[in-house]
Amino acid sequence: MATAFVFPGQGSQAVGMGRDLAEAFPAARHVFQEVDDALSQKLSKLMWEGPQEELTLTANAQPALMAHSLAVVRALEAEGGFVLAERVALVAGHSLGEYSALTAARTFDVATAARLLRLRGEAMQKATPPGTGAMAALLGAEIDLAREICAAAAVDPETGRAEVVEAANDNGGGQVVISGAKAAVERAIEVAKERGVKRAMLLPVSAPFHCALMASAADAMAEALASAPMRAPLVPVVANVTAAKAADPAEIRDLLVKQVTGTVRWRECVAAMAAMGCDRFVEVGAGKVLTGLMKRNAPEAAALAIGTPADVEAFLKSV
Repeated sequence: MATAFVFPGQGSQAVGMGRDLAEAFPAARHVFQEVDDALSQKLSKLMWEGPQEELTLTANAQPALMAHSLAVVRALEAEGGFVLAERVALVAGHSLGEYSALTAARTFDVATAARLLRLRGEAMQKATPPGTGAMAALLGAEIDLAREICAAAAVDPETGRAEVVEAANDNGGGQVVISGAKAAVERAIEVAKERGVKRAMLLPVSAPFHCALMASAADAMAEALASAPMRAPLVPVVANVTAAKAADPAEIRDLLVKQVTGTVRWRECVAAMAAMGCDRFVEVGAGKVLTGLMKRNAPEAAALAIGTPADVEAFLKSV
């Protein structure tokens, strides 16, 4: 059985996340301390005590989700002598989860990843004025139909001007998220209903991620990544924007910049990992969003999530 470790993205955060890991495992506690120190903020206190609205802010949620994921990885390593490079064939992460995957594979250290994700969250938030962008989920649409809907909704009928509306996440199983200018996304929802899409709804997000409106955030990440210490991952990463393996630090840096404005090709990432022989997918960190998607994207594969001390112990017994 070949295993892939996959790491969740934004939306999986919840108050209380990781607290039980910190209480159970010194190695997990150390990760949360490292992140707090790197950000000069008690992010762990916010993770464990809330409030939820503050935790959900992009600049907090991104490093928080990475911290939870890495706390699990370090607990596996310290408690069970789990060696990632020996036991895991591939790593991948959904959007910010790609940074968690790379940190698990030692491309970044925890402090560097925390600082990069804080900057990424702030830059994505600042890229568009509040209220001007939006994202929507199309449920019951595959990627080609979603792209057709975006093309049909892009032009403002009153002004004749083209506005940004693009496929942001191809999650698979008939779930595509679109992103762009608010008016264009709202038009796309109407077009989707006309085209027979089962459900089309606005998402409660603070900015239009993974579309051309994030260009200034991509520039900020290019600058930050240019000086960030990086090394080749111990395990190849399957990148969001190519759905292919990457192991060269210069290539990974370039892909992380492109990822800010590019489509998260998650359906294709899972298909690629399955084609490379992975038949067990382990979601590492908060929630079970990717585990749920896995049942639709790779139904033959085993899928499980590790986010709590009990999960860590059960997984170590199984390997």
